[in-house]
Amino acid sequence: MKGRVDPSFRIRAVNLGGWLVTEGWIKPSLFDGIVNKDFLEGTALQFKSVTTGKYLSAEQGGGSIIVANRTVASGWETFKLWRIKVTAFNFRVFDKHFIGLDTNGNEIDMVAISKSPGNSETFEIYGTLMIRTGFGSKHRMGTTCRCKLQAKTEEQVTADSRGSKGWGDDDPSVFVMKMTGRLEGEFQVTNGYGPESAAQVMREHWNTFIEEKDFEFISQNGLNAVRIPVGWWIASDPTPPPPFVGGSLESLDNAFVWAEKYGLKVIIDLHAAPGSQNGWEHSGSRDGSQEWGKTDETISQTVTVIEFLAARYAKSPSLYAVELINEPLSPGATLSSVIKYYKAVYAAVRRQTSTAFVVMSNRLGPMKPRELFPMASGLQGSVIDVHYYNLFEDKFNNLTVQQNIDFVYHNRSSQLNHLTTSNGPLTFVGEWVAELEINGATKEHYHTGGPVLVGLIGL
Repeated sequence: MKGRVDPSFRIRAVNLGGWLVTEGWIKPSLFDGIVNKDFLEGTALQFKSVTTGKYLSAEQGGGSIIVANRTVASGWETFKLWRIKVTAFNFRVFDKHFIGLDTNGNEIDMVAISKSPGNSETFEIYGTLMIRTGFGSKHRMGTTCRCKLQAKTEEQVTADSRGSKGWGDDDPSVFVMKMTGRLEGEFQVTNGYGPESAAQVMREHWNTFIEEKDFEFISQNGLNAVRIPVGWWIASDPTPPPPFVGGSLESLDNAFVWAEKYGLKVIIDLHAAPGSQNGWEHSGSRDGSQEWGKTDETISQTVTVIEFLAARYAKSPSLYAVELINEPLSPGATLSSVIKYYKAVYAAVRRQTSTAFVVMSNRLGPMKPRELFPMASGLQGSVIDVHYYNLFEDKFNNLTVQQNIDFVYHNRSSQLNHLTTSNGPLTFVGEWVAELEINGATKEHYHTGGPVLVGLIGL
């Protein structure tokens, strides 16, 4: 990112990911102390009845009954956990209703008609922490009154079985469970530990994962800035809404102190917005849902968060840029909602500082790389953030190291040239990676390809 005040200055930054916004793949050990950690918030499960041989499903995706008649499992047959305590959960279905009980005479039918879970929508998955057989795959689900779910027929799933002591394939209360997805983000780690333990665990993490010596190292090794992902709850520190815990703001304050000491610039990056802008764990999502931008409330809340951060650090000589939101995902984040937000939040930043750059992340998904230009070109100090990975697309699956390098030199260069215009916003490659989509890649592969991928794009 090239500054307008000093044309010779370019940002060469390192992302401090996994520090103030949890990403489990960056530090898996952060989750080690959670009891029953296989079943965190947002874990996606599918259940096959051993008697019908078919999957449980929310009829019509929700708003109706639960059946056990699907031969193939997809969205309607996938249930996302809301973790209430170690062994108690709500099950959210495709259209965001919750599985619950509906008393019908002497039977208790299973339905998915409630938008707000309560006691009737709370279930247990039995075991030592989970009841597991020697096969490790058969489970029972029960209500808080210890009645167990059973598939009486393909069309009738009830919660009135007392179950048996065995795990035979003739028991309608037995289901084979398959985990199809999981999240390991800030919501999952703090909710998993609970408020008291989470506060201790997270503070230890924040104090040790990034330290002053890291800023000194960065300053001595050819970099001049750090990009720091933060979550929206930081603006409510020290008492953010549960399950988040306070303390990350103090760490961000420390980062600015260290940056000033070692002559580094700081790019504050709102990585997690209220309601989640992309449904991924790094956006603080609870269960993979993407709610940001669907209401004016989520937009106004996010503007408030950004203005809080801009006001807090406006006087610091290290504040270089504020990134307004990270990776809003289309089509959930519509172009109109993103532009509405960017206009409002740009004004909020400018109320606090006239010099900090304002970084606007391009949407991910089907979109036009210049779609923000008509709006951003008229805003002084505006920057478009693009993310480039030699991953996640089929075209990278069979490339050699040299082909990856050639792709960066030719394709990425042309992409950046397309975004660089004389009267348009500045361009910032806020994320890239030196990882290669090569099965069995050796250390030599990374020594060859890694520096080129990082070095070229980083400039």
